[in-house]
Amino acid sequence: MTAPNLTPYANLTPDRVLDAVESLGLLTDGRLLALNSYENRVYQVGIDESTPVIAKFYRPERWSDAAILEEHAFTLTLAEHEIPAIPPSIIAGRTLHECAGYRFSLTPRRGGRAPELDDSAVLEWLGRFIGRIHAIGAIAPFTQRPTLNIESFGIEPREFLLTHDWIPHDLLPAYASVVEQALDCVRACYDRAGSPQPLRLHGDCHPGNLLWTDAGPHFVDFDDARMGPAVQDLWMLLSGERSEMSRQLADVLAGYEDFCEFDQRELHLIEALRTLRIIHHAAWIARRWEDPAFPAAFTWFGTQHFWQNHILQLREQIAAMEEGPLWSA
Repeated sequence: MTAPNLTPYANLTPDRVLDAVESLGLLTDGRLLALNSYENRVYQVGIDESTPVIAKFYRPERWSDAAILEEHAFTLTLAEHEIPAIPPSIIAGRTLHECAGYRFSLTPRRGGRAPELDDSAVLEWLGRFIGRIHAIGAIAPFTQRPTLNIESFGIEPREFLLTHDWIPHDLLPAYASVVEQALDCVRACYDRAGSPQPLRLHGDCHPGNLLWTDAGPHFVDFDDARMGPAVQDLWMLLSGERSEMSRQLADVLAGYEDFCEFDQRELHLIEALRTLRIIHHAAWIARRWEDPAFPAAFTWFGTQHFWQNHILQLREQIAAMEEGPLWSA
């Protein structure tokens, strides 16, 4: 087997970015702004006598062409239903392009600001649009994209961290014990939730992937779109103390259920999904550590202090999962 390229963007120079955009018949004006992205590389590219475009260069070997095109088709369908997801532009009949060995897409630039998640009206508005996304997402499944589950987001990341010596030796017994206990609690939460029907999700619906304007939200970056429980696209909008999250959840569901029925059993999964995200995120950084962007962005990762806090986080999650589900106020 060929070893994976740990520094896949080493040859993606500014000139290559501009060449890729111009290969589609656009004339750039030389302006190039790198946007906040780690898994892929995303740039705002100036276009001569026109508005800039957003060029997204996909991390090699992460998704197949079919999986990327399935994401594109989903966002195009959402846009056709006037749901404010930002799909890639169709150029010469295609949304996925290739230049100098890099696959890329272009999307229109859309401005916006962070949503005010302490505003009940904003939460209800977001809930309505997520409900509309899920109503479309429930019509048919993804066939090329994975499902969010305990194996891929919990067990496999844990094994990667343990087998690649990322845990400091003196903290290894504590980590091994607490992560196993945490995964047992996750399994118990899934058992209590029954068998929620998976559907096509945004998959990474945190506030950084929401742009707010006076006309409402735009949903961006469907790169992590996958099958999973509906609550995965809701829980990342919640923060603060338990009582605050209950109020926020009530606001989100008030809008959501205007368009899509919500299975209340999925509330058992909120802290379980948060736990899986914590485990998966640590392994994701570790896997990408040879990419120069990661040590620069996550300078604290891998330190003794980080792993001590990580173990503490997992202990707190165990307590949260044992406390029972969050209910909307």
